Amino acid sequence: MHQTATPSSPHAPLLRTVMAHDADELASKLTNWQQRYDQVSAGRFSGALTERQLPQLQVFRESLSQAVRQSCRVWPDAIWFGLPDHDATTRINGRQAGDNTLMVRPGDVEFELVTPSAYSIYGIVASRQLLEDAAERQGCQIDWQRVQAAEVLQVDGAARAACLGILSAALPCEAVGNGTEAWQDTVLASLLELLDHRCGEPVASPSLQRRRRVVEHVRAYIDAHLADQAALTVPQLCEQVHVSRRTLQYCFEDVLGMSPLLYMRMMRLNGARRALLDQGAGPVRAAIGDVADAWGMSNFSQFSSDYRKLFGECPSAAMRARRTQ
Repeated sequence: MHQTATPSSPHAPLLRTVMAHDADELASKLTNWQQRYDQVSAGRFSGALTERQLPQLQVFRESLSQAVRQSCRVWPDAIWFGLPDHDATTRINGRQAGDNTLMVRPGDVEFELVTPSAYSIYGIVASRQLLEDAAERQGCQIDWQRVQAAEVLQVDGAARAACLGILSAALPCEAVGNGTEAWQDTVLASLLELLDHRCGEPVASPSLQRRRRVVEHVRAYIDAHLADQAALTVPQLCEQVHVSRRTLQYCFEDVLGMSPLLYMRMMRLNGARRALLDQGAGPVRAAIGDVADAWGMSNFSQFSSDYRKLFGECPSAAMRARRTQ
């Protein structure tokens, strides 16, 4: 995962916008987060991040052209709140966050998002102390332990729309300098309105919890064998968790939105892409072949074809791009 500065860094920018043409590159741009992004839909990636940051508060909008699996961890002693800015199915730790929901995760705890193509999301990260102080000033009675334990909160639709409007206005460049303290108070007030007594956490069904356990077990097995040249088969995966082929397929599609075989292929190709972007000088084809072998893809032609279909460019383009930087 990418490491970044601590949230108290005096050099953290107040406002910035960055662009990226690689999903994992965009992941590295979000200040104070540890992240890894794996692209899972086919086509050239383009992404944008606009963030505004104070020592205890971060607000950002992230846009991604392709579907992405995200492994995320926010800075300690903080809470992250995520609001997609349009109707789109987002999976957080396997749970679907639909209309009128707010995603929540505490700091220093890894979580997973699976987001669709043409996706954008607003995020608020605030220190626990800042939130508690703001709630006390506004007279809000909020169970912070319950909030931090939640993954998805059902919230009032009008309050959610109002919060999105405030976040949208908080990020343009012309917003800088219009009163930092007032800006912070406005963002916190809109968030606390969402977290008041009207919000509630939908209960995860026992069947969802079981599907998540199946997927977690099988993914651990897949991740441990990604470098194997012998292709893993679905029957092998089924044996690991003692379920039928149909059940395993359903579990993966419900939790991750993809089949177990597609998951394996995406993880291998994204792992190879990260390795290629890190390559130094040397014969291009030889280096690409070595990387493909290391990720369990010994058929060079098939690897090149699959890579081009997913990322919209040939493997050597990643190495050339890195060498010109």
